[in-house]
Amino acid sequence: MSTVIRKLSWSRLSEPRVAITVSGVGLLLSMLVGAMAPNPETLPIRLPLSYLLPSLGHHNVVAAVVLYVGNILACLGLAGMLWAHSQGWRPDPARLLLVSAAIVAVMVCLTPVGSSDTASYAAYGRIASQGGNPYLTNPQAWGDHAYSFPIGSAWKHQLSVYGPIATVIQAFAASIGGANASTTIWILMILNGVVFIGVGLLLLKTSEDPVRATLFWAANPVLIQQLVSGGHLDTFVAAAAICSIQVARRVYGRWGDILTGTLIGLACGVKISAVLIGIGLAWPLLRRHEWMRTARIALVALVVIALEYSYYGLTVLKPLSDASKLVALPSPWRFVQMIGDALGVNANTMAAIIGILWPIAMIVVAWLIYQRISSDQPREVVAPFALTFAWILVAPWVLPWYTAIAWVALTQVPRNRMTRWLAIVTVFIALLRSGGGHGPP
Repeated sequence: MSTVIRKLSWSRLSEPRVAITVSGVGLLLSMLVGAMAPNPETLPIRLPLSYLLPSLGHHNVVAAVVLYVGNILACLGLAGMLWAHSQGWRPDPARLLLVSAAIVAVMVCLTPVGSSDTASYAAYGRIASQGGNPYLTNPQAWGDHAYSFPIGSAWKHQLSVYGPIATVIQAFAASIGGANASTTIWILMILNGVVFIGVGLLLLKTSEDPVRATLFWAANPVLIQQLVSGGHLDTFVAAAAICSIQVARRVYGRWGDILTGTLIGLACGVKISAVLIGIGLAWPLLRRHEWMRTARIALVALVVIALEYSYYGLTVLKPLSDASKLVALPSPWRFVQMIGDALGVNANTMAAIIGILWPIAMIVVAWLIYQRISSDQPREVVAPFALTFAWILVAPWVLPWYTAIAWVALTQVPRNRMTRWLAIVTVFIALLRSGGGHGPP
């Protein structure tokens, strides 16, 4: 792989115009899949711009090939732009952000591609907006067919595994959409796109290298495909994560620590996996013996989390506990699980063993990544990146949009070898796990 990368890095792909063209074609193919909904790679609904072209509903292979070719071209285009940047290309980051905003504006009006998560979000929002508890009642049991119908068959009976802040966002969209699930999903897509561009603007204004940061986020065709085209809440997690990182690096004193802790708590209110950012920020602080600062941030974060989760109580934890037992390829733990099955090991016992081993493996891999990045880089950024990337590599259940939190942290780390591997891992997972949400888990 390293040999291939070296050859490509000095090929025509590293020319800015070629790289941008390849990226654009990759995005266009993904958008065409959303525009020709419904099909096996999208939700079985149509958003406003998906009415303009005929459906690919009876062309399963065509839809899959178009999407997967788009994924690969987006990865190659991203690599080409980063290589061009490393060889002296300095595009105007503000112009890149504007172009990205135009693409996002179109994409949020197309049917979500790659999973049925947005349909689940809408259903949980519908339940909450009508006074129900999405942590106790699944979409199918709620009985609103318009909302349960678009959800992938594997997830119709799934309780919400998202935090209370996510439920508030979902309920807000559902309160606008009312009985129309498509409108609710469209509102969720728009909110997601606004946050994505908002993060890009924040990075443009606060990053030491705004060109690199923009290429890694707002102009990153791989992320646009996974986060915007799929409409995933991980965009909100990444937004809170980068805000907490930037505040921790730039705002000192008691109020800076309180704000950092609050932002970490809010991120955990969207998805509990955001706790990795808090741990990553605490890592260098503890190594520098900044005990009081670490304690303040942790205490504030815990208070915010407790307040958020207290609304629904312990019912929030049951779906999370059940979801923590999920194991699927490309996670290496799937092979461990298969070996256990072959040996006749009880499924619950196997889940417990994996549940103990994978966090240990994550810490080991995070340490190795941490050591591979030059010691002169800011540790408040390197540690969260190392931990989140390690989580993506070794967690039992991982999806391509989970990488958003690692990408947003990497925007603040100067050039390093991990960039290529994060891009490859993101696209590799996308090729395995993008399927419109209709297949078995």
